[in-house]
Amino acid sequence: MIRRSLLDIQTMAGGSGLSAEKENEFIHGITTDSRKIEAGTLFIPIVGENFDGHEFAGKALQEGAAATLWDRSKPNPPAGAVILVEDTLKALQKLASSYLEQLQLKVIGVTGSNGKTTTKDMVASLLSTTYKVHKTKGNFNNHIGLPLTILSMTEDVEVAVLEMGMSNRGEIELLSNLAKPDAAIITNIGESHLMNLGSREGIAEAKLEIVSGLKPDGVLIYDGEEPLLNERIQSYSFKTISFGGSKRNAYSPSEIQQTENGTFFKISGREEKLFLPVLGKHNVNNALAAIAAAEFLGVTQEKISEGLKAIQMTGMRLELTKTKENLAVINDAYNASPTSMKAAIRLACDMQGYNQKILVLGDILELGDEMQVKFHQEVGESIDSKEIDYLFTFGKLGAEIAAGAHKKMDSSLIHVYQDKQELVNHLKQTVKSGDLVLVKASRGMKLEEVVNALV
Repeated sequence: MIRRSLLDIQTMAGGSGLSAEKENEFIHGITTDSRKIEAGTLFIPIVGENFDGHEFAGKALQEGAAATLWDRSKPNPPAGAVILVEDTLKALQKLASSYLEQLQLKVIGVTGSNGKTTTKDMVASLLSTTYKVHKTKGNFNNHIGLPLTILSMTEDVEVAVLEMGMSNRGEIELLSNLAKPDAAIITNIGESHLMNLGSREGIAEAKLEIVSGLKPDGVLIYDGEEPLLNERIQSYSFKTISFGGSKRNAYSPSEIQQTENGTFFKISGREEKLFLPVLGKHNVNNALAAIAAAEFLGVTQEKISEGLKAIQMTGMRLELTKTKENLAVINDAYNASPTSMKAAIRLACDMQGYNQKILVLGDILELGDEMQVKFHQEVGESIDSKEIDYLFTFGKLGAEIAAGAHKKMDSSLIHVYQDKQELVNHLKQTVKSGDLVLVKASRGMKLEEVVNALV
């Protein structure tokens, strides 16, 4: 974590007002949460819609914070080490940017509609075989979380792998200009955030904001199967590397083999067979993006193979658990989009050696009113009735998945629920030893509760 004198902090954050006797004192780490104050912490009060961190600044100092930032427009700053700034959030971002510049490390930025957390984890694993790596943890991928991720790095970090999330235009541009990546990855363009951005074209333009801060000698690694990206990068002068299913891309897969423990594949034109301990053939694309980034930074093929085998994924993303009754449950309940849900369904179809295959699918959120019914019905229509034995849906929009599935599946195999406990009770009566259950929905549906009830 950052360790600097208060005078350094004041300079880096663009502040003033620190008393002379405090200038040579040091801070050790930063927090915006007054409940997490430790001795020597710098407290940064953030102002939200329903809260104002300035209310807790005095208490933070009393509990051991070395200093606090303070918006100079607000009256009555507390006694103690106070640094006055124009805006505490912008000061946090400026402080992070300054710290990153001082560390002189490499930065990999990762965004995309689906798979950005998975790809971030893969990139970090591959690079960790050769470098000391720091990566985004949890959902710290926005205008507050990314600066905090940067400021939590130790000074011996050699590569930062930073996930960049968004809801609206301009957000990734801000993050990219703050982080100034050496390599930027766009995993794909899906349907997430249609509610805010209106179209896939709008989503593509928002994701491409990641090149705003790209270093002049940097590289954009992107989904070469996406026309919306191919069209737009033609005018760019920086280096680009494409990945995707067809051989026209710089990185494409061959000989993909799905197993219960992961996925085997080759890179087209190469002989070595690689193993990815992650389910889903679609995740091979994410691995290709990670391999491209690793090779850009000079990681050898031997180390890449080693790093792939060591990947540890963030929770609730295609996690397969076997119960003592020999029931296999895939937990993919962290988030969902139409694209990722169809990919998860294909995974269930590809998995072999099970008695019954059962889907438990819930609402996909943030699609916007105009398209959400259509997208959910298309997910249902994508279900292969020859491979899937039962479909359970949860939620109002989940019922639209069922409506689409009715076109191909027998009605007796489709069960629609608005009550989660009723769904669980029926599901428990249906599953048998040797079955496979896949659970997926947007995070707000909390379908991990179904997983927990089974395992």
